Amino acid sequence: MQRHRVLYVPPPSHTEKVFRPATYERMLQRFDVVASKSEQRWSSEELAERIHGCEALVTGWGSPAVTADVMERADQLSLIAHSAGSIKSLVKREIADQYLLPRGIPLFSANNAIAFNVAESTIGYMIMVSHYWLEHVLHVRTSTGWASPEIPKTAQFLRGSRVGLVSASTVGREVIQLLQPFDVDIRIYDPHLSDWDAGRLGVQRAELHEIFAESDFVSVHTPSIPQTRRMIGAEQLRLLRDGAVFLNTSRGSVLDHDALTREAATGRIRVVLDVTEPEPLPGDHPLRRMPNVFITPHVSGAGAYGYLKIGDMTLQALEDRFNGRPVRGAVNFERYELLA
Repeated sequence: MQRHRVLYVPPPSHTEKVFRPATYERMLQRFDVVASKSEQRWSSEELAERIHGCEALVTGWGSPAVTADVMERADQLSLIAHSAGSIKSLVKREIADQYLLPRGIPLFSANNAIAFNVAESTIGYMIMVSHYWLEHVLHVRTSTGWASPEIPKTAQFLRGSRVGLVSASTVGREVIQLLQPFDVDIRIYDPHLSDWDAGRLGVQRAELHEIFAESDFVSVHTPSIPQTRRMIGAEQLRLLRDGAVFLNTSRGSVLDHDALTREAATGRIRVVLDVTEPEPLPGDHPLRRMPNVFITPHVSGAGAYGYLKIGDMTLQALEDRFNGRPVRGAVNFERYELLA
């Protein structure tokens, strides 16, 4: 039986990061894979030269954009499987409208896999910061004493708290799942979330100002799109309770950093930023030095578990498509404008 021909664009370093050896070997056995052997990134022109006769295209971080020229030469293409997250730089809306939708070509994204890592990091940040663990560790490390009377031993930790989430995105929904054992009251702001979906998720919808005014933890998971640029500013931040923990693991563009700097300088809230704007923040930025602000260098999405899930899900997408099943993880183009 003739095997389906797959053009595999990512370099070997990408393969090593996101594919278990057994998963990649299974892909090679199941399909006729034409794979890049070089670390050099292809251009869209090179992709167009190689796409003829291929039934599936596998892309990854740094892969060239799928242009009109690529699609004009993609005479057999039946699936694009993106072994990474965001697809907006890979496939523009006009390409989807002109080629993918009319031809019925699904576009798979492994965005869900990255969400596993970001959600785990989010829960870790919530626990670490609310328990003052970093301060306790640094005190023991840098002094000859034991417990410092200046560092709280008790506070509103994660269990039994009210958690406010901004956006029922892929990451936001995974955070909801991970919060289940902690006996928390989850409120969520998302204008695109229906009451039915909120009930199914076991959360309560709320307005943005309510999220900030009534939560012990506020965690931002909204996509970076024009409508969300600096959607969180002074008006929202000043509503935070004293002692509240504010977290942003989405994108720096959704937050007014000047407003956050002013509010954090009061010392009344604790802040976790895994993303900033600009990124990185300038070396002399005040947020870098505030003892109640904890900044990590955009690492919340990293982790072996989520990375290896990318490979698993990419192979699953190929097997789904060529076995006549709906492709799990296919992009819903009706929500393209809401994608990060």
